[in-house]
Amino acid sequence: MDQDPGVPAGPLPVLRAVPLSVAVALFARLARQPRLWPIAARQFRAMAAPGWWRRAPFLPVPPADYARFRFQTMYGGPGAVPADDPGAAAADVLRWLEWARCERRATRPL
Repeated sequence: MDQDPGVPAGPLPVLRAVPLSVAVALFARLARQPRLWPIAARQFRAMAAPGWWRRAPFLPVPPADYARFRFQTMYGGPGAVPADDPGAAAADVLRWLEWARCERRATRPL
């Protein structure tokens, strides 16, 4: 896949594509939702690039192609995170985590 101008190139394209204000709002809201902590950890681990611990910057961030895909499907364009309203972006992620939590519970074998 060619480099998309919406997600910067470099070792941390995902971290640069998500504004700090959105990340802070997300972690602040997630801290107040302990029922979502297990699914957040599970999703974070699932999205991390394979072998992330072997490559600098040694952070479990998703691959840039995956981030571009998620931004495209969620916000209509790669890198189109709504930085002007960090609370809304954080709320989007929390809704997704709640959905993932419900789906996991619904598909667990009895």
